[in-house]
Amino acid sequence: MAKALLGYMHSDPQAQVRLAAENARLRARVSELEALTLKLAQENDALAAAAAGEVLDVQNDLQPA
Repeated sequence: MAKALLGYMHSDPQAQVRLAAENARLRARVSELEALTLKLAQENDALAAAAAGEVLDVQNDLQPA
């Protein structure tokens, strides 16, 4: 049964072209999402560092002289 299905699927030459195009599209999308994830992680780190700096400034202001 599996051989029959594989033989049937590979008999359509356009199927491989469509699969290759879909694979390329998905790889490009994954690359875009990885780049976006890296950018957002860097922005998050910068915001966290800025927030930590603000918390330290407020704590220093509250310390008795």
